[in-house]
Amino acid sequence: MVFEFFGRSNDFRMQFPNRSYFVRVVTCFTTLLFGATHSPLSGEDPELDKQWQVVQPLLNQYCGDCHTGDDAQAGIRLEKFESPSQILQGRKAWLKISQQIEAGIMPPAQSEPIPATEKVKILEFIQAATNAVNCVKDPNPGKVTVRRLNRFEYANTVRDLTGVEYPKAFEFPGDDVGYGFDNIGDVLTLPPILLEKYIEAAEEISKAAIVVPPPGKKHTSEWTGSQLKIDKGGRATGNFASLSSAGEAYAQEQIPWPGSYKLTITASGDQAGDEPVKAAVVIDGKQMKTISIPNKRGEPKDYVVTVRLKSGRRKIGIEFLNDFYQDNGNGNKLDRNLMVEHVKLEGEKAGTKIHESQLPESHKKLISQTPTGEADSEEVTRKVIQRLVNRAFRRPATQEEVDRWVGIAQQVQADGEAFEASIQIVLQGLLLSPQFLFRIEKQRPAVGSTKYAELDEFEIATRISYFLWSTMPDDELFRLAAKKQLSDPTILRGQVERMLKDRRANQFVENFVGQWLQLRKLDEFQPSKQQFPQFNDAMRNAMKRETFTFFASVMRNDESVLNLLDSDYTYLNQSLAEFYGISGVEGEQFRRVSLAGTVRGGLLTQASILAVTSNPTRTSPVKRGKFVLDSLLGTPPPAAPPGVPELKEKGELTGTLRQRMEQHRADPACAACHQLMDPLGFALENFDAVGRWRVKDGNDPIDASGELPGGIKVDGAVALRKLLKDKYQDRFVRCLIEKTLTYSIGRGLDYYDLCTVEKIEQQLKQSDYRFSTMIFEIIRSDAFQKIGSRE
Repeated sequence: MVFEFFGRSNDFRMQFPNRSYFVRVVTCFTTLLFGATHSPLSGEDPELDKQWQVVQPLLNQYCGDCHTGDDAQAGIRLEKFESPSQILQGRKAWLKISQQIEAGIMPPAQSEPIPATEKVKILEFIQAATNAVNCVKDPNPGKVTVRRLNRFEYANTVRDLTGVEYPKAFEFPGDDVGYGFDNIGDVLTLPPILLEKYIEAAEEISKAAIVVPPPGKKHTSEWTGSQLKIDKGGRATGNFASLSSAGEAYAQEQIPWPGSYKLTITASGDQAGDEPVKAAVVIDGKQMKTISIPNKRGEPKDYVVTVRLKSGRRKIGIEFLNDFYQDNGNGNKLDRNLMVEHVKLEGEKAGTKIHESQLPESHKKLISQTPTGEADSEEVTRKVIQRLVNRAFRRPATQEEVDRWVGIAQQVQADGEAFEASIQIVLQGLLLSPQFLFRIEKQRPAVGSTKYAELDEFEIATRISYFLWSTMPDDELFRLAAKKQLSDPTILRGQVERMLKDRRANQFVENFVGQWLQLRKLDEFQPSKQQFPQFNDAMRNAMKRETFTFFASVMRNDESVLNLLDSDYTYLNQSLAEFYGISGVEGEQFRRVSLAGTVRGGLLTQASILAVTSNPTRTSPVKRGKFVLDSLLGTPPPAAPPGVPELKEKGELTGTLRQRMEQHRADPACAACHQLMDPLGFALENFDAVGRWRVKDGNDPIDASGELPGGIKVDGAVALRKLLKDKYQDRFVRCLIEKTLTYSIGRGLDYYDLCTVEKIEQQLKQSDYRFSTMIFEIIRSDAFQKIGSRE
């Protein structure tokens, strides 16, 4: 029986009709970071146990010398695996073992080879054991590490929460990448330098989002009684001015602006006669208001008077009005006097009021109303903050959380700051809250007979939104979550279709496709200007634009995902069309262009991908072949053994690129890997390092032929696309599902995710591979909707 590197044929699969959960070999390298607390096997499997009894001695015979004991190569110790269930839990290592045995990389050339019949037995067993997952008995949906917002998610969320664009987010320290993506919880740490950036950003964003009215001006002057001037009727005594007869104590003051001022007079009196001491407030010689001062000397009180003053220098006085003196003889004297101990003048000029038309949209978005006065200040403050906290936390905030933030705002207001300033401070704090910076999903017990708890509707809305839009949920998602309607499949399907058509889905295209297809590397690609003078920054951007627009077309038009492999159209502008040698395209606007009659079609023949898989001065069949294996088929080749040299450009190796690579493959340490990659890469050799078509490499004619393991021949890009679509489309579909699922849930896939992947694949086939079905089934999956466990 012939084994193919990409997986077994359907005929081979049909030899196991009694294994309902048997799936084809999934050779995408995955991780064992998220395990299950229960056995994934449905009890002991007599068939697997029987195979293990045969295979274990074979492995010990052919692999034991290098893979036992503390010094086992690559850390793989065969003695640690005593049963098929342990092999399933060590699936990552065993997929590597299977891949290297099947490709002839192991055992190494100098060791005893495995006979063909025994190799078949080993590979059959590994395939069965690594796929023996029970998909009926509540399989583990896995658990996602709490995820920090990455740079793109942070910038988008800030924009949608506050209305403020914050491009400086893209200058934050780079996010680490795991499993090919930068939204993986396990690698999104929070280093101190990033925390400093968050603090700086929170202040800048809150100030940009909310306009605080300029504060009013204040004027204060005060005098002790002894500092007041008295022209007649009294004198300064100690710290107060004493008026014993009709007279006036006064001060001269420069008034900065006209308006109302508060005058506070601290005074007392010697009481005598039939009425209390009376005084008048005199401004520039004119009596403004009369006050009675009934309290006795030594018991001063404050008397507050509001006066209107003109700007300029003004005389402010306190005049004693009702002097009284009576001598009754025998030393019995009655004497009414006024004592002024302190005078304070206070004025406040309101700041310039900002008209609503002058407020930015961010301000109106965050502050829907302002208090009319002290009476409704608390109510309005709470209402504004409640909505802000709910949206920042992407869920309904608890009463305690709202109270805490309202308390902060009220303290700011009590300190004399404006209402707007208090909301600005709250926003600044929210932008630094873990509930904002991280996507936190509450741990909860399972309900009913299910083993694993489900996410609540707001957590699901958040997962969907960051999956498809890289930002927080919009009002419609929040509304449906509040009504608990996202669990309705019909409504959920409608939301998937709505969101994929929304312009915000461009974030999914750029962030998912940019990493899956390695297009972010195109920004760093610098081909030789001498060899490729047509390549410049404008062409670089056009290349990316073609791929993003093509993928977005498949997504928004709900086409078959197989069109990504082979299609009869793409999107070009005049510059890129001329670069490709396609006529009839005018103008720099990208538009759909037929590829009928050309050699191009699908992702593989787009210049963006051909460029990022090349070297600066020449093509790289190895990089291109590795790209096909890893990014399109999910079967990354093993890493080169230690000490294997890279292909030399000059020197010992001579001839054409193909000839030099054949000389390189003569090294037994290189041959096994290159027989997998090189035929795929050479099939694309008619495209140069920047993606232009050619028939010669210098003076040498291009030879784009090759032969894959299993005797499969391929010659040129058209044949390669046909091969991938006709023979290996299942591997491509499985790989696309795995990559998209990894991106959507923010963790690497594990052995128990086989159930989810297979179910999505089945539904996708039934819908003729419609793009929206893949997205819908990912969102419906237990891996997306539930909280599992980790071993």
